[in-house]
Amino acid sequence: MSLMLAERSCVYSMLINLMETREAELKGLGADFVFGFVQSMDGERDPRNLLLAFQIAKSIIHRGYDLGKFTEELFEVTSCYFPIDFTPPSNDPHGITKEDLIEALRAVLSGTPKFAEFVLPLIIEKLDSDVQSAKLDSLQTLTSCVSQYEHKDLAEFLEGLWTSLRREVFQTSSERIECAGLAALTALTSCLSRSVLNSDSEDSLSTFLDLVLTDCKHHLCEPDLKLVWPSAKLLQAACSASSRASHIITAAVMPALVEQYSSRTQCSHRRTLLEVVLRFIQSVTSSQSSENEESMFLAFRQSLCDMVFSALSETNSSLQITATTTLTSLAQQTGLLLDADIELAVDHLTRLLLTEEDEKVSVAVVSCAGALAELHPTIFISKFIPRLKKEMFSEPMEQDNNREASEKHSHHAVRQQCLSALAAVSIRPSVVQESTPVLLEVLSSAHAGSVGFSVEEVVLACRSLQKIAEQVQDTEETGRCFHELIIPRLLSLALQAALQGEGSSGRRSPLVEEVVLSAVVSVIGTSCSRLQPKLAEQTVARAVSLFLDGDVSFLPDNSFPSHIRLLKQPQRESWSQSQMVCLLMGCVCSLPRSVAVPQIEQLLSQLEEMSCTCTHPLSYTSAAKCFAGLVNKQSQGDSLDSLIQRTMKRVCGELDSTSSPTRSQAFTLMIWVAKGLLLRYHPLSTALTDKLFSLLDDADLGSMAAEGFSLLMSDSADVLNRGCHADLRIMYRQRFFSENSSKLVQGFNAAPQEKKSNYLKALSNIVNKLPKQVQITELPALLNLLLEALSCPDQGVQLSTLSCLEPVLIDPPPALIQQLEALFSRLLALVSSPTMSVKITSLRCIHALSRLPTHEIFPFRARVLKALARPLDDKKRRVRSEAVLARGEWYLVGSPGGR
Repeated sequence: MSLMLAERSCVYSMLINLMETREAELKGLGADFVFGFVQSMDGERDPRNLLLAFQIAKSIIHRGYDLGKFTEELFEVTSCYFPIDFTPPSNDPHGITKEDLIEALRAVLSGTPKFAEFVLPLIIEKLDSDVQSAKLDSLQTLTSCVSQYEHKDLAEFLEGLWTSLRREVFQTSSERIECAGLAALTALTSCLSRSVLNSDSEDSLSTFLDLVLTDCKHHLCEPDLKLVWPSAKLLQAACSASSRASHIITAAVMPALVEQYSSRTQCSHRRTLLEVVLRFIQSVTSSQSSENEESMFLAFRQSLCDMVFSALSETNSSLQITATTTLTSLAQQTGLLLDADIELAVDHLTRLLLTEEDEKVSVAVVSCAGALAELHPTIFISKFIPRLKKEMFSEPMEQDNNREASEKHSHHAVRQQCLSALAAVSIRPSVVQESTPVLLEVLSSAHAGSVGFSVEEVVLACRSLQKIAEQVQDTEETGRCFHELIIPRLLSLALQAALQGEGSSGRRSPLVEEVVLSAVVSVIGTSCSRLQPKLAEQTVARAVSLFLDGDVSFLPDNSFPSHIRLLKQPQRESWSQSQMVCLLMGCVCSLPRSVAVPQIEQLLSQLEEMSCTCTHPLSYTSAAKCFAGLVNKQSQGDSLDSLIQRTMKRVCGELDSTSSPTRSQAFTLMIWVAKGLLLRYHPLSTALTDKLFSLLDDADLGSMAAEGFSLLMSDSADVLNRGCHADLRIMYRQRFFSENSSKLVQGFNAAPQEKKSNYLKALSNIVNKLPKQVQITELPALLNLLLEALSCPDQGVQLSTLSCLEPVLIDPPPALIQQLEALFSRLLALVSSPTMSVKITSLRCIHALSRLPTHEIFPFRARVLKALARPLDDKKRRVRSEAVLARGEWYLVGSPGGR
């Protein structure tokens, strides 16, 4: 240590180099080399050199250098830094952190069992510290050490280690300390579990677990006292370490838990005991070596089933929810539930599903049913699904008027739960074959009006079908189910509804409602996106043939007229038929790009015609989306370029004619084609987006054009997304922004005053969809425009702009600091906005500004406090809460104990 810092660093670097290149010669020096290193390191204080020294010490240990009689000296010269107490200076150019030093030292201390006799007393001593970071470091180091040690290295320290670990969990005031203590206990138990028993050797695992059980077991019998959970956590941490530990602990604690559950009558006590049992089952599951290993709870099988079924029979919702989770865990243990138990479980779950009004219980029951159905599909096919079907198709009982409304509401809730449950249990193909016909029957009945299903229930049935399509195991069997049964049935029902229109009674089928059709599109789109290639080709061929040629031969209940032309406009437009084009979109735009769409040129031509001439919004929008979805996946080349140019010519012709009655249709097609091309970086997308910029000045379409930028930058739910296999390049938003932001600024500056708001709305829509890091980088160049946007009367623009600014204000760039006067003026004005979301976000922004340096913001303190007094009396609690938080921080600005 007589050398200067730089020379010492040079020595350490030389030693590292020699250990890499001359290891044999260094090892030939024996323990003398270790002694020399100990002398060179003794008293080192510089963190840069300490990292080098710890690296050398680690290499000495791990590469098998002879420590000789200097083992303790090497330990002493390194452990004197434990636990690390180092805070780098704020202007530290070297980037060394406390964590770097902790990890480097820990690698040394845990490197060899030869250190055990020194390390373990040190850790026990440091765990007595009042410094939280020292406790945490000690526990994490213990975990690291015992993973390298053998049971004999721990034997004489077990009692002291257990006392320290128990204290840290029983008396902890920090969740991190508790978690670290439990992890250390698991690692310690795992180390002891690795010991090989001889006839004359002591079983150190049993000895240690006796200590744990003696101190913890009796607390499990006191479910109304606070030590029950720390005791349970300690036992479960030990339990999860190994199968041996699990056997010892479960054999000791399970009889007592079962007896306590039987003797207790209070639901709160029973819930606590059942939760403890559940945690034991979960911890044992994590220690099993294989899923097929016989459960160590087999001896308690009947008692556990009795506990769970008893809890499911209670009226206490918390106890019921715990019981469903426990039932799921029991089912995942091999051999714990017999067929008779599963049948009884299904009876209980069905009863709760049909009678329980607590939403949390219903969610728990549906989740449990899904888990059990995956493991035991046969019983759910034979009992669960028929029972739910019967309930859904029954009519609510007729009662007096007040009671009738209540009953119908209750019946709707039951149907909703049944629909969710049918989706949850449909994971295995065999279950899907039984559940999907029930859901399709709901749609058929709603269409026929035979059973009073509401539009909302029809939508829920579609969502259940979509969930099944998302989660079902991907097999040929399930693919055929969707190809041959579900998709044709959905198309058939929708076509029947479209042709039927309004009956003589004035009733129309719910399947012509836009919300229902959108849900059907989601089912078809999700199904088609997952079809295997051969089935996908057959499905798309059928769909195209139906819409282009009127081929209805593959549809069930085929009583359709032969002259159907769904993409050709009749003399008197039928919106119920034309809007079916959205179903075509679901079929053809969700397929992998490898699947060829037949008659593609004719299809695109008719979609373009429909999108430009149809007057029904859902119809022409769906046609435009379908056209864009197909164009997005077309192969690059002259054919695609000429198609785009023809479409652009037609669209621009309509848009340039201010008297055209179909300008909105042309705009819709333009924006969707622009999005389809933008996603794939097609060079012709620029011409379309430039046209969109020019429309910001248009008297009729300006506002629509500004909203169009939001569509360009947003993820679309039903087309042009990754789930639909769209050609979607990464970072397309950033690229669009970097290429076009200057056009927005120039357009804003040149626009007349009455048109400037369109540019502000467009800017806000673009910036709000950029990743936060990009927003922070680009904000200085756009700050003037964003501040202008805060003054825009459009509340959507205000909210969008505030959402952009909020993350930036946490660490604002210098350009923003220079604009504080303008920023405060606009934010304080928005605190009185009539829109709650604008008020809340502006208050959060003002709150964030309180963290800026005091000398920058103190001049605004009085104004801010005065303005924040008003929202303290706002009628909305969320606004009042944000105002209290912000005002509290601003009161501290400039105060002696404040910021």
